Amino acid sequence: MKQISKRILTVSALAMAVAAPHVSAANWSDTFVGYRYGTEFTEPTIDSKVKKHILSLTHASGYDYGQNFFNVDLLQSNSADPANDTTGGNAFAPNDNKGAFEAYVTYRHQLHLGKVFNQDFSFGPVKEVAVTAGFDANTKNTQFAPRKQMIVVGPTLKFDVPKGFLDFSVLYAHERNHNGFKPVGQRDITFNDYTIYNLTWGLPFELGVVPMKFQGFGNWATAKGQGTTDEQLVRTSLMVDAGKLAFNKDNTVWVGVGYEYWRNKFGNQDGIGTDTDAATVNLEWHF
Repeated sequence: MKQISKRILTVSALAMAVAAPHVSAANWSDTFVGYRYGTEFTEPTIDSKVKKHILSLTHASGYDYGQNFFNVDLLQSNSADPANDTTGGNAFAPNDNKGAFEAYVTYRHQLHLGKVFNQDFSFGPVKEVAVTAGFDANTKNTQFAPRKQMIVVGPTLKFDVPKGFLDFSVLYAHERNHNGFKPVGQRDITFNDYTIYNLTWGLPFELGVVPMKFQGFGNWATAKGQGTTDEQLVRTSLMVDAGKLAFNKDNTVWVGVGYEYWRNKFGNQDGIGTDTDAATVNLEWHF
């Protein structure tokens, strides 16, 4: 246990040291509230589709030496994905008050090496090399009662695209979680360290006179012990700048459709509810 705690502290210190931003004002920022809704989500061991309302707060900003990304998702399931205690109501989705509620937080920081060392790290299609570090954390009120605590760190290649961004990262991941089905004293689990291959993109374009953007991310995570296998997750959306079309205001209101592709969810082997193919309707309000 002491070795595990020491390892967690060491990796955490490394990640936070890499992620600590230099004192510098933000050169740009974008903050928005988002909403997604879908009816075909899945959860391991649940033999039916799950409806979910997902409310999010997202912030991205850049400064002289790098950039930050923060997101929190609040996910309300319907009763197909039941909460451990179903006696209360929920103002967020009053018709789904017997379903589980989850909060999921993600933070990433990129340190751009070319800016830090005043050197040109570009090569081929790559315009910059960065170091990415951050964490994920979640909680959900099911009987399983997950409490994910994950830190990541690794190199990122930033590709030169005409507009927007396209990043590829190879991230070292260290994760702890909770399993409410195990005996008391064995419910907190530390997984084997693993690798996440991550592709993230945000690509604006115009279709005739219609301003649009194609955005999302894809993760390929290697097995992390405890009987897990490789896991693949892609979450993407195609959005229209409705604010520009309706009010001539750029980047205020976006509407569109999304898609979530998830295989071996949470690293589970093939089984009920481990694969997801879910379409969503999406809305963003930028301010």
